[in-house]
Amino acid sequence: MENPALKVALLTREYPPEIYGGAGVHVEYLARELERHVALRVHCFGAPRTAPEVAKSYQPWPELAGAAPHLQALRTLSVDLAMAADLEGASLVHSHTWYANFAGHLAKLLYGIPHVMTSHSLEPLRPWKAEQLGGGYALSSFCERIAIETADAVVAVSSGMKRDILAAYPAVDPDRVRVIYNGIDPDQYRPDASQDALHRHGIDAGQPYVVFVGRITRQKGVIHLLEAARFLPEGLQLVLCAGEPDTPEIAEEMRALVAEANRRLRVIWIERMLPRPEVIQILSHARLFVCPSVYEPFGIVNLEAMACGAPVVASAVGGIPEVVVDGETGFLVPFESDGSAAGTPRDRERFARDLAGRMQLLLDDPERARRFGQAGRQRVLDHFSWAAVARETAALYRALVDERS
Repeated sequence: MENPALKVALLTREYPPEIYGGAGVHVEYLARELERHVALRVHCFGAPRTAPEVAKSYQPWPELAGAAPHLQALRTLSVDLAMAADLEGASLVHSHTWYANFAGHLAKLLYGIPHVMTSHSLEPLRPWKAEQLGGGYALSSFCERIAIETADAVVAVSSGMKRDILAAYPAVDPDRVRVIYNGIDPDQYRPDASQDALHRHGIDAGQPYVVFVGRITRQKGVIHLLEAARFLPEGLQLVLCAGEPDTPEIAEEMRALVAEANRRLRVIWIERMLPRPEVIQILSHARLFVCPSVYEPFGIVNLEAMACGAPVVASAVGGIPEVVVDGETGFLVPFESDGSAAGTPRDRERFARDLAGRMQLLLDDPERARRFGQAGRQRVLDHFSWAAVARETAALYRALVDERS
């Protein structure tokens, strides 16, 4: 360890084995690499952990149990209060997502230590969350705003994300926003020739298939992928590794669209979080991976697909154009929002047709798909690694702590 005197408290909702999305993947790998540089202690939501780096995990106050949407936000704040109470003695606190941002802000106030927050997404750019959280969306927005405007440093996971931060929060000093990309472990995410996971889930390895991996949310755009399915060739395999619907309404909408798509395509819908080795195997054999997100500050899932040798067709939103090189590692699909809370494309049918058209180019040309997949894997090796992310992050910690001393 380079600097055992630098005691860093990492605050997060997600931590293994409870990983739900890209932010959780980010924290998992960042923590592993940061332990080489600083004395790291992780504080996370959820069940007790046995990992030695975990200082404590936290459950919400039982008095806040209930199904009302706003109670979810209140339960988050109860965890943040408990977290903040345990952070005395840390040299610096680093929070991830609005779920833990408020705890980081409180630690800064209580103990006079620097607060670093990594911005994985922005509440003002996710208005559809009001559907999920009700009045709790105002609380999540409050937690993010007070943290981002007062943090000693804000880490943006892409240059596009930095632009969004400064537009959404003009009170933030641009000099306090540091771009540090997400990373990936290319030794773990690599092409896997095995096919047992495909057989287990009923995927025909002898026929091309398109794969989507993500949660069922407005943000991830899986609804738009299913609308694009109307313009894809009959009989195509469409593999949806998609679970965790945000609301009953979007779950019902998803089921209706899957039923419609199944009349023309062969839809294989895996409605649960798969073990990582199975996801890697499914990505490795796909003709292409599709990311139809309407908002994506970085899109770590695209790196995962590229590392496994899959070409990517993705919406040209947020930080995705910094990851996917159009015409080299995949295709980017223009996207223009209608400004609604659902983040719907301004011209819904055109977006669906454009998405299907880019997919068709790779379905019709397996050699081009192979070249794009190889180029994507090489891009991951050349530009994205967790070791580099951790080095930059640890250097930021040292600079902030030195300013205080």
